[in-house]
Amino acid sequence: MHIDFAPPSGGTYNNAGSSRQLVSYMEHEDLERMEKGIYTDGFFNLMDDNIYKSKVIKDIDGNIGQLLKTDAKFYAIHISPSESELRAMGNTEQEKAEAMKRYIREVFIPEYANNFNKGLSEADIKFYGKIHFDRSRSDNKLNIHCHLIVSRKDQANKKKLSPLTNHKNTKKGIVTGGFDRVNLFQQAEQGFDKLFDYKRQLVESFDYCNTMKNGTIFERLNLQGQELQSNDKKTEIDQDSNQENLFSIKLESKEIDHTSCNTGNNIDKEKDNRIPPHRSNNQENYFSSDSLVSLVPFGANLLINSNVPEEQIPISQKRKKKYRKL
Repeated sequence: MHIDFAPPSGGTYNNAGSSRQLVSYMEHEDLERMEKGIYTDGFFNLMDDNIYKSKVIKDIDGNIGQLLKTDAKFYAIHISPSESELRAMGNTEQEKAEAMKRYIREVFIPEYANNFNKGLSEADIKFYGKIHFDRSRSDNKLNIHCHLIVSRKDQANKKKLSPLTNHKNTKKGIVTGGFDRVNLFQQAEQGFDKLFDYKRQLVESFDYCNTMKNGTIFERLNLQGQELQSNDKKTEIDQDSNQENLFSIKLESKEIDHTSCNTGNNIDKEKDNRIPPHRSNNQENYFSSDSLVSLVPFGANLLINSNVPEEQIPISQKRKKKYRKL
C-alpha cells in the first residue's frame, strides 16, 4: 500500500486558496470514461456516495475559520494499493471501488483522526474521496487508486489539523498533539490486512521498505536475514508438500500394481484348470509365470519350453516329416 501526502505547489495542489482546481482534477477521469460508456464512481465521504463536485468545493472552501490567507486550507492524499492488494479487494472494477471506499471509511479515516492525538474520531474529519481507475505513469496492470481532499479544519470548524507537521504527540507548546505519519502508515497497513484477510509478505510491508530506505546498514542486513529465513522456510514447506504428493503417487502406483498382480494370478488359476493332469510339474510352473503368461499367447507356450517331451506337443504344432519316394 502506497500512501503519500501531495506537497503544496503553485498548480493543482495549491492549497492556500480555493479547492476548485484540485476537485476539478479529481473529476477529470469521469468524462473520459463516460464517453466510452465505462463505469464511473462519484465523490464520496464518510456517509454518502455520488456527491456533486459543486458541493465538495463549497464544503471545503467554507470550512476555513480563523485561517490566514497564506495558510493551507486543505490537504491532498493519495492511496494506491499494489496489484496483489487490489486482487484481494474484489474481481471487477466496481467491486474494487466499493472495497476501496470501505477501506477509507473503516480504516484510513479513523486512523487518520486518531493519529492527531486530540481525541478525534472519523466523524470529526471533513473529507471527500474520488476513485480513479487509471494511472498513466504506472506499469501496474491494475491501477485503481484513491484521491482524498481533507479539510485543514475539523467538522466543527474549530481545530486546526495538519498531517504535514513535524511534531509528534507533543504535550506542550504552540502545537499540541502533532501527527506521526510513520504510525499512520503502519496502522493503515495492518487495518487493510485485517479487513481483507490479506497475507502480507515481508518484502511488501511498510516496515521493510522504510528500513531498506532509511535504516542503518545493520538494520538492513538484519531484515535481509529475516527475508532469507522466510524464503528458506517457504522452500521447505514446498518441498515437504512435493514429497507428500510424490509419496501419494507411489502408493497409488503400488495399489495399481497389486491389483494387476491379482488379476494375473486369477488368469493363471483359470489356465491351470485347463492343464491336463498328466502334464509335469515343470509345465505347471511354466504356466504360473506372470511375465510369460502376459506376453505369450496361451497356445504357443509349449513351444518355448525346451523341456517338454515331443509326444506331449499337440499334433497341430508337430512338424510334418516329408518322406522321399524310393
